[in-house]
Amino acid sequence: MVTGIDVQLYNVQDFNRALDFYTAFLGREPTQLHRIGDGGWAEFELPDGSCFAIGKHENFPWQAGYNIMFAVPDVDEAVRFVRSRGCTASDPSESPVCRMSFAQDPEGNHIVLHRRK
Repeated sequence: MVTGIDVQLYNVQDFNRALDFYTAFLGREPTQLHRIGDGGWAEFELPDGSCFAIGKHENFPWQAGYNIMFAVPDVDEAVRFVRSRGCTASDPSESPVCRMSFAQDPEGNHIVLHRRK
């Protein structure tokens, strides 16, 4: 019955702060942006055709999201960026199949900065 995932969504507490972070982190403006009071919804279509979204809406109470692995061309550069925004990121580690860092966005959602080998 399921043919794919249309959107991966993280709920946020401060929509404007999260929008600023993800616009800079993803290096693109949202493809969809809807403001609702002090909240809203923003979708970012990524180069591989996948879609990531952030949202703040009264029907979706905030709780920390857990571990989206964002594909990045340079894990060290991504770690520097995340840390420059006041967020946490572990020192990169290696596995036989990837290089990665465990991080958090400004909202406390867990993200992984990930590069396949």
